[in-house]
Amino acid sequence: MARLYVLLFLAQVILAVIALISCLSAEEGDIRTLPRIAWVLIILLFPLVGSIAWFVAGRETRAGQPGAGRPAGYGLTGRRHRPIAPDDDPEFLRSVEERTESQADRELFRRWEEDLRRREDDLRRGDGEQKRPEG
Repeated sequence: MARLYVLLFLAQVILAVIALISCLSAEEGDIRTLPRIAWVLIILLFPLVGSIAWFVAGRETRAGQPGAGRPAGYGLTGRRHRPIAPDDDPEFLRSVEERTESQADRELFRRWEEDLRRREDDLRRGDGEQKRPEG
């Protein structure tokens, strides 16, 4: 019987630690009903009841909410509040595309300059050859 009490006590402590970590790492907009400090005190003073209360009433759930279909890392307002993978971040993809376009523009400009120099050299050589027979 004593082992059962020890096991239940450990389960209560583990639940309280998980609830405390969840509460402390939750974004400000994801905490409902009470301020964060109140939830921390409730979890610490009443570990079993406070932990259950946090998971039931204090934490904002994701399923069934208007923002649930958005990619991970976006809150209900659509503003980014957590980092997401670079290939899922539209801002990052846009910057890569702009960088690629500017590199392509630079390459095109470099080719145009080379072509212009080549044509100028051809014209100079052509002018030099035409002047010789006349002179």
